[in-house]
Amino acid sequence: MAADATPAAAPAEGPRILLYSDDVDTRAQVRLGVGRRLGRGEPDIRWAEVATPAAALEQAGTGTYDLLVLDGEAAKVGGMALARQVKDEVFRCPPVLVLTGRPQDAWLAAWSDADAVVSQPLDPVELHDAVAGLLARTPAA
Repeated sequence: MAADATPAAAPAEGPRILLYSDDVDTRAQVRLGVGRRLGRGEPDIRWAEVATPAAALEQAGTGTYDLLVLDGEAAKVGGMALARQVKDEVFRCPPVLVLTGRPQDAWLAAWSDADAVVSQPLDPVELHDAVAGLLARTPAA
């Protein structure tokens, strides 16, 4: 019997998400809330975590991410200010999701040009849906 010589298809690469927060617990909550992948049979999300605004700006400028998730409650430089900066400075900036401390802060996120906002405490369903929605409208790089 001849073996099937058809090469196996290369696994699809999952979306690349840059996650900025100076709080390790917030980063863990986001990753847990979004989940390992966006849906059954989908490839795993590839996360990059940064804890400083300088690292977030540097990474955002590389053009290698499909989505930026920025913590609006980060100390010193919050995600809203960072969102505004990357939207102004990064060529072909990917969509930006800002995490706010409370629902009443959504108007500030609008100032930041964020594409979506999720408020604390993080609702995993709302967070997952926001991430999936933003990635669905992002063309593959």
